[in-house]
Amino acid sequence: MSRTIDIDVGGTFTDLVLTWDERRITAKAPTTPYDLSVGFLDVLGDGAEQLDMDIDELLPQVELVRYSTTVAMNRLIERKGPRLGLLTTEGHEDAILIGRGAQWTDGTRISERRNLAVQKKPAPLVTRDMIAGIRERVDSFGQVLRPLDEDDVRRKLRVLVDGGARAIAVSLLWSFANPAHEKRIREIIREEYRSYHVGYLPVVLSHEVVGKVGEYERTMTAVLDAYLQSSIKAEMEQTWDQLREHGYRGSFLLTHNTGGSAEIFKTTASRTYNGGPIAGLMGSYHIGQALGFRNVIASDVGGTSFDLGMVVDASVRSYEFRPIIDRWMVGISMLQATTMGAGGGSIAWINELLGNRLEVGPRSAGSYPGPVCYDLGGTEPTTTDADVVLGYIAPDGYFDGRMPLDRDKAAEAIRTRIADPLGVSVDEAAALIRQVIESTMASAIQREVHLRGYHPEDFVLFAFGGGGPTHVAGYGADVPTAVIFPQAPVFSALGSSVMDVMHVYEQSKRILFLDGMSQRLTEDYEAYNAPVREMVAQARADLTSEGLDPDDALFTVELDMLYGGQVQVKRVSSPLLEIRSEADAAAVYDAFEEEYSAAFSPHVVNKPGGAYIESIIVKATVPQEKLELPVHELGDADPSPARRGSREAYWPELGRRVDTPVYAFDRLAPGNQVDGPGLVEAEFTTIVVPPRRVLRIDEHGLGLLEHAVAVEPAPAQVPVMEGSPTGWATCSTPWRPTASP
Repeated sequence: MSRTIDIDVGGTFTDLVLTWDERRITAKAPTTPYDLSVGFLDVLGDGAEQLDMDIDELLPQVELVRYSTTVAMNRLIERKGPRLGLLTTEGHEDAILIGRGAQWTDGTRISERRNLAVQKKPAPLVTRDMIAGIRERVDSFGQVLRPLDEDDVRRKLRVLVDGGARAIAVSLLWSFANPAHEKRIREIIREEYRSYHVGYLPVVLSHEVVGKVGEYERTMTAVLDAYLQSSIKAEMEQTWDQLREHGYRGSFLLTHNTGGSAEIFKTTASRTYNGGPIAGLMGSYHIGQALGFRNVIASDVGGTSFDLGMVVDASVRSYEFRPIIDRWMVGISMLQATTMGAGGGSIAWINELLGNRLEVGPRSAGSYPGPVCYDLGGTEPTTTDADVVLGYIAPDGYFDGRMPLDRDKAAEAIRTRIADPLGVSVDEAAALIRQVIESTMASAIQREVHLRGYHPEDFVLFAFGGGGPTHVAGYGADVPTAVIFPQAPVFSALGSSVMDVMHVYEQSKRILFLDGMSQRLTEDYEAYNAPVREMVAQARADLTSEGLDPDDALFTVELDMLYGGQVQVKRVSSPLLEIRSEADAAAVYDAFEEEYSAAFSPHVVNKPGGAYIESIIVKATVPQEKLELPVHELGDADPSPARRGSREAYWPELGRRVDTPVYAFDRLAPGNQVDGPGLVEAEFTTIVVPPRRVLRIDEHGLGLLEHAVAVEPAPAQVPVMEGSPTGWATCSTPWRPTASP
C-alpha cells in the first residue's frame, strides 16, 4: 500500500483522505478563502493527529499529494484577475467580443434565459482597447499568406504593456495548422521583456492550450488561461511552499476536468476548473466498477453547490458538447458534469415578485458567515438551518462535535423571514425549505437522465458530500437504491485517490475516412498515424519530465467523427493506436458506427454521405492503485447495538414531531437494517431515513437506502399516523399503499 494525501478544496470545507498503508483516514476543516493554504494545513494537521504524528513527521513519509482546487472558479466569480492583452490576426480583433450567436446564454440558468429583457453578454475579460491586431495571415492548410511583421508586433506589444497588460494571450488564425507565427511572437515578447525582469509577462499561445479548429473557443481558452494563471500560481505556490517547509519531497498533482491528474508544472489553468466534481465522478466510476454497478448517478451535495455526473455502461467517456467555463465557451475536452447553486449553505428567501414564492439558492452563505446556526453573523436562513430546526442534525454533534450550532437562532431566522410571511409554522417552513431544495436537485437528475435517453430505474445513486446522505431520500426518489459511503463527506477527495495520472493531447485533422460515393475506406494511413505518433512522443516526454516511466503508460486514441451532411460530432474510442491495413481501418469505422448508432439511432447512420475525422485525441494514462473494498459476512438485521439514543424530529410524512431513534453509522454491522423514520449519524454527516424507507448495511459496510413495501403488521419503532401501515420491508420499487386507509 502507498502513502498518499488527497485534498479537495470546496467552497465551505476542505476535505482530506490520507492513505497510510492499510488505513484510510478522513478529515475536514473549514475552507479559508483568504488563504487556501491555511485550511490545507488545518485539515492536514487533523489527519496527522489521527496517526499520533505532527505534520513535520508525516510529510517526509508521504509519496504523493493530489489536490483539487476551486481557485479557478472563485477568481472568475470574483473577476479578480490581471489586466490582459490579446494579440490576434489583424481584422479579427472583435471576434471574441462578438462571440457566438447565443453567447449570452452560455453559463446561465434556464430561469435566467427566460427573462430576455435583462439578458446581456458577460463583461469581457479583455477590453477592446487591450486587443491588438497583428499583420500576418496563415490559411487553413498552414500556408503563410502574409509574413509576420515583427516591427508591428513590437509596436502593438508596447501599446498593450503601456495600457497595463500583466499577461499576454496570443491567438492567431489557423495557428494550430502552422504555429510558427505564434511561437515567433513569444520569442519577441521574451526579447522585449526578459523572464528575469521584475515586470515579467506570462504568455499563453492558443495552439498550445487547444490544438484544434474553432477560433472563438481556442481564443477564449487562451484568454482564460492567461487570466487565471497568476492567481492559481500564487495560491499553489503558497501551498507548495508550505509542503516543502514541512519536509515533503514528492510530486504535487492537480486534478483535471478530463478525469485524470498531472504534475502542477504540466497543468494549464483551465484544466483545473471543476476538478473537484470530476474527482467525485471518477471515484464513482472506479468504485462502481468494484461494486459491479455499470450505471451510476454521482451526486455531491456540498456547502455551496450540487454536482451531478453519470457513469453509463461502465464508462465516463461523455464530454461536454459545448464546454463552458463560467460564461465562455472553450475548446478543451471536459467530462460532462452539472453544477448548480444548491447546497447546505443555499439561502432561502421569499420571491415577492412571484406571489411570495419560496426560493432556495442559488445564493449561498458560504463558509463565512455561513448558515445562521453557525453563529458567525449570518442572518439569512439556509438549508442547513432547516436541517437543524427539524431535528435531523444534532446541534451538539455537527462537524464531529467540534462546531456547536445555535438552533434557536436558526429557528428565529426561519420564523421571521420564511414562516411568518407564508403564514405557516417554523417546522412547516423548514420542511418547505428542504422540499424546495430537494425538488431542484431531483429535477436536475431527471433532466440529465431523461435527456440522455436513459431511465432512472436503471441506475444506482451515489450520495456524497456533507449534505448528500442528509437529502438523498428527497432528491433521489426515482432511483431505486442510493448508496452511502462511510467516506461520503470527503468522497471527492477519495475519488482523486483512485484517479490515474493522465495527459490529454488534441489535434484538428480533417480526414475523409469513408468515401460516400465508392464506400471505400481511406488508404492514407499516414494522415492518421503521423499526428498520433507526434502526440505520443510529446506524452512520453511529458511523463519522463514528471519522473514517471512512459513504459508504464497506457496510450489510447479517441476520434471526433461525423457523417457527411450532418452536424452531430461523436467522440469515439479507437480500437487501435495506429492503422496499418484495410482491416484496421474497418475496425475503426465499425467502432464509430456502433457508438454513433447507440448515441443517435441506427436510422441516422449516413454512409452515402461519407464519414470524416475532425479531431484526433491521444490520452496517456498511468494507472494508479485502486480502492479495495472489504467483504464481511452479513449478520442480524437488528440495529439496536448501534443505537445511541433518540431525539425529536419533524417528519412531513407524519405531519408532526416524533421521538426518533438515532444510530451511529460506524457501529452498524453488515446485515443491519434501520427502518424509517430514523437518523444515522456519521462523523461529518447524518443519514436521514424518512418513513417508508429503509437503510440496510451491505457486505462492504456501505449503506443502501431503499423504498419499503407494506408487510404484515409489526411493532413500529416510532409512532405513525393513524391509518398508515405499521411495518415495512426492503423493496427496490417505489412504495405504494396496498390499500386505501
